[in-house]
Amino acid sequence: MSAYQVESFGTTPEGVEVELYTLTNAGEVEVRITNYGGIITHLRVPDRDGELADVVLGYDSLSAYLEDSPYLGAIVGRYGNRIGAGRFLLDGVEYKLATNNGDNHLHGGLKGFDKVVWGAEPYSGDGETGLRLTYVSADGEEGYPGRLTATVTYILTNENELVIEYSAETDKPTVVNLTHHSYFNLAGHDAGDILGHELALAASRFTPVDAGLIPTGELRHLAGSPMDFRTSTPIGSRIEDPDEQLEFGGGYDHNFVLDDHDGSLRIAARVYEPGSGRVMEVYTTEPAIQFYSGNFLDGSNVGKDDAPYEHRSGFCLETQHFPDSPNQPHFPSTVLRPGERYESTTIYKFSIQ
Repeated sequence: MSAYQVESFGTTPEGVEVELYTLTNAGEVEVRITNYGGIITHLRVPDRDGELADVVLGYDSLSAYLEDSPYLGAIVGRYGNRIGAGRFLLDGVEYKLATNNGDNHLHGGLKGFDKVVWGAEPYSGDGETGLRLTYVSADGEEGYPGRLTATVTYILTNENELVIEYSAETDKPTVVNLTHHSYFNLAGHDAGDILGHELALAASRFTPVDAGLIPTGELRHLAGSPMDFRTSTPIGSRIEDPDEQLEFGGGYDHNFVLDDHDGSLRIAARVYEPGSGRVMEVYTTEPAIQFYSGNFLDGSNVGKDDAPYEHRSGFCLETQHFPDSPNQPHFPSTVLRPGERYESTTIYKFSIQ
């Protein structure tokens, strides 16, 4: 049977109580979520022998997330990914955002949605259990215009799907690009690097970047390059190839343009870990997915069970609109206006092979 539990996870320096929610399904898959940053702290799924392992990087305590966390498992917003020079024009007005990635704005700024306490309430459906999170971002927060009300619902189904539904409304024109930032390792969060994982992406183009990881505006075909994951390929097979894009990112840290996007829910990625037999498929309504190979992990982040998260010990597949879209008019728009509703769905589905 599906189940829902809640317990204390600690207190922020401002004295706000934070909770940890545990969702389980009929197949014993378990996900733990805290309303601080909407972070998924644990995700236990079975291997081909039925053995459960935690397949997301994370910490055992709230204090570790408060101290230093590279967005482990968090909801990212108001704008996931980068906005060049921390500024954009909207309806002829220039908005200056917090800069926290050199001269650029990254993942919502100095205090993005990953660093706030969300309101939380249980969600239940037919054969499903979940958690609904709500956060109201004030007009001017991190430089963004408009009072934005954001809702994120996590749902665990009995088909071993982790569904994430996003919605948002605003009282002024603004930009929105919400995503989820779990670092996955399908062999187990403490199992070492992810270079042997086999990845397939439903993308034949990507958005190349400059040295600051800001898109140049080009939509480049992947054929013949180490960026091509149209057929299932080990993540590590070409990651050290002499390629300018890989050098800029220190590995993979790029936005892949999903083929035939029409706003419907369709597959974006499939990952297979040969040792365990675990498979993760990613479905989304978004036009793109950011594949990040954990290049900036360096062992300084000590995670659950005292596991040091070394270089490339986790990968991210962040469904999204394109980076820097507010400054790239030919990219799909991320503008949200009063009376409109931002809606997006992503599913991480787990199985075995």
